[in-house]
Amino acid sequence: MSTFSRRQFGLAALAGTTLAACGNGIGSPGAATIDARVDSTLNFMRQTYPGTRDLEARAAGMLVMPLITEVGLGLGGSFGRGALRVGPSTVDYYSTASGSAGLQIGAQQFSHVLFFMTEDALRDFRQSPGWAAGADLEYVISAQGETLRAETTTTLAPVIAVVFGQTGLRVGATLEGTKYTRIIP
Repeated sequence: MSTFSRRQFGLAALAGTTLAACGNGIGSPGAATIDARVDSTLNFMRQTYPGTRDLEARAAGMLVMPLITEVGLGLGGSFGRGALRVGPSTVDYYSTASGSAGLQIGAQQFSHVLFFMTEDALRDFRQSPGWAAGADLEYVISAQGETLRAETTTTLAPVIAVVFGQTGLRVGATLEGTKYTRIIP
């Protein structure tokens, strides 16, 4: 009879949760499915956080990720799919993935929208083979949807991230170290 060591158990659990994250409900390959979920996410965001309408009106484009699944047990990762909108039109589809290591345990799901506030930021994103969220990202997070709006500090940021709809048992949602890659659904 063989027994699992803690390390083997941890690796098996991570592999299982990582595979489960890949089937996070966005996994169907159709562009129409992604577009429908993007529309639903935007409607929820506009109703719950009315201040984001101002960001949307001023943005050169938005990357909408309807559902990101993030898991961690020592090692962690996240995955999701979404669409880049310029005005009301979808111009590209993207997947997002990240990895992390450290003292962590749990799983969560959340939505996020990246607002590209300048044409340069949008162009840099679209022309890169794989864009990683990092220093140029400004977060707008508020527990009260009524007060979520573009402040003077975020007006100057080239990319603004709004993270919302968090569920699960994991502390925090961060996009740093997250890579976005263009896909063909």
